Amino acid sequence: VSDQKPLGCWSVKHGQIITCPVVCNFETHEYIAIHDDKVLRIWKDKDINLDKVFKATLSADVYRIHSLPNGGPVVLFKRGGVRTLDVLLEAPQQEIENIISDEVIKWSEAFMEGQQPVLIFTTEKDGDFFVYVQKLKMNSLHKYKLEQQELSKPLSFTAYIKNQIITLLCLCSNDSVYKVLIPLQQSTEEEEQILSKSLLLNLSVSGRALKGTSFVVLDKDHIAVLGSLAASGEESKECLTIWNTKFQTLQTSKELPLGTSGQLWCYEEKFFFTHGKVLTVIMYKCETSSLAAAVGKLKDSQTPDVSSFVNWNTLGDEELVVSLQSQQPVALKSESKMTLRSKRNTVAKVQPDTLSVGQLLQSLKDASTTVFEDELRQLMSKAQMPDFQATIGCVLTALINRCRTNPKYYPQNLLLQIVQTRDLSYSLCPDLMTVALEKKDVYLLQTCLQRFPDIPEEITYACLKTFLSISDAHLQKIDVNLESVLCYIDIEFNNKEVKTEIVENGFSAELEQDSWDTKVTKKTHLTADGEFCPVGPQKAALLNAVLHSAYSETFLLPHLKNLPAQQAVLFLRYLYYLYVKCSEIFALPGVRSPTINQIMDWMCLLLDAHFTVMVMLPEAKELLSNLHKFVRAQVRFYSELNKIEGSLRELQRLNHQKDFQTYSIEVLELI
Repeated sequence: VSDQKPLGCWSVKHGQIITCPVVCNFETHEYIAIHDDKVLRIWKDKDINLDKVFKATLSADVYRIHSLPNGGPVVLFKRGGVRTLDVLLEAPQQEIENIISDEVIKWSEAFMEGQQPVLIFTTEKDGDFFVYVQKLKMNSLHKYKLEQQELSKPLSFTAYIKNQIITLLCLCSNDSVYKVLIPLQQSTEEEEQILSKSLLLNLSVSGRALKGTSFVVLDKDHIAVLGSLAASGEESKECLTIWNTKFQTLQTSKELPLGTSGQLWCYEEKFFFTHGKVLTVIMYKCETSSLAAAVGKLKDSQTPDVSSFVNWNTLGDEELVVSLQSQQPVALKSESKMTLRSKRNTVAKVQPDTLSVGQLLQSLKDASTTVFEDELRQLMSKAQMPDFQATIGCVLTALINRCRTNPKYYPQNLLLQIVQTRDLSYSLCPDLMTVALEKKDVYLLQTCLQRFPDIPEEITYACLKTFLSISDAHLQKIDVNLESVLCYIDIEFNNKEVKTEIVENGFSAELEQDSWDTKVTKKTHLTADGEFCPVGPQKAALLNAVLHSAYSETFLLPHLKNLPAQQAVLFLRYLYYLYVKCSEIFALPGVRSPTINQIMDWMCLLLDAHFTVMVMLPEAKELLSNLHKFVRAQVRFYSELNKIEGSLRELQRLNHQKDFQTYSIEVLELI
């Protein structure tokens, strides 16, 4: 999620439906899915086609699979039966008992209490709600009935276990959250006990009721609720809220104007929810709850409450906000009339003790360029400060924001220095490459492509289109990293002469030009069979950076189809040149040179995206014909190698058996 890259994608056949969430088996690193209620599938990362993976048809419909880190997967059936996955796989068609008859399961969760897996699920029948607790190793099942209240119906559940007690929280239709305590140690064998509910929290904001749809527990004193805030005469607005249950206060909230699916997940101090058409991830951090924090009167900026550590910037519609607290040092509130020098001194004086990164950057918003960049360099030099990566991301964001507000300002050297010397990612500052594309800063784009592991396919395509659209003559005036082409294209600059040379299995060609601005009419960079390199070394180096970037074919292909036909042909010519070159010398030498697999993958992608256009373009006809002939020759060559594979293996076996003590010559005849 942090890299914003899909790692795998699997599909069931048309007509089949995945009927419960897919889980990961932590012990075997396998994925487990149920489709059409009864069909179990198990596969690993390397598997591609679900039709060829393990399949088992079960005897009863499955409600949910829960995966426990140390307890293995647990399968809950719709009629209340429970099995561990290991037991189920021993006999997939084993009979599953019916625990519930007319009840419908509404929610379930699994926990580990010591070495004991515990499963809890709730059911509904005719408006009554029931709770089942099953301890798998002891094979004990307890059933409870939830206390019923008028005009109140449970909408959502969540639970946690501590000290042999399950705490079940219910989000109810009367805009309240209730708490139910269920002890794991039961001395009685009564069939059904009634559980009483105690009010934990009223979801009311300034007299307006929050209609919650889902909620999660953050710690013993905080919960997060996703829902809509209704007001009389106004349209309801969806929002994410964080509440302090100990002091009954709203800690912070955020409006979600694009709408959500109503589902909220929480994992490793991150919220996950859909906002519009994207999955949004928001980091949070809970500190020890205190009354001062709960009522927003916390003075010490070093020990803020939960609201100070919710980074709402993920939603993308605000400027840099690191701390959500409204309190700022008084020295920074009324300083607009100070001189720049005194302003800089004030910042330097209070920064170490009282200023957060966000406050410092906010105070530098109107500073001169020199002061601004000096302070940013000083901030980055503190390599030992906590959250260093996040700080660099904030610095980049501040630089990009200034570029947007002042079109004449573009600190190329500083941006390049940060990207080259820091271990960064695209997600730390998504706007960096967008601005570089606007400025056509190809050197910075090349560096980002080489160093960022998480560049979205849309941005990769934009870089490719930009590189192909700039003429070779113009690129020769620009600094570009040529490491990836130097080892197979020798480049010497002598006044206005360009000399290129193929190092292996080729020959040199020389071309004189009257001017860099004149169009190159003759091609250099010849391979052994006379194929020309269709681009200059600068453009070749930029395209090599694109070939090295990670991508998902599913997400890149739609963008690649928008590439203009002439640029697509040019790119294919270059890929064909690299393909032939790789075949001559087996692998391109040098730093960051494309591999044969990368070249082949991009050729296939480009042909998939533009095959119809390529076939109809006269200038592409010869290229496609040459490509077809070359691939056919390669296939024949490897086919001949396959024929003697057995003989070569036998030869290798014979050589291992013999012990050559002295010099000898042996002639073997392959029949």
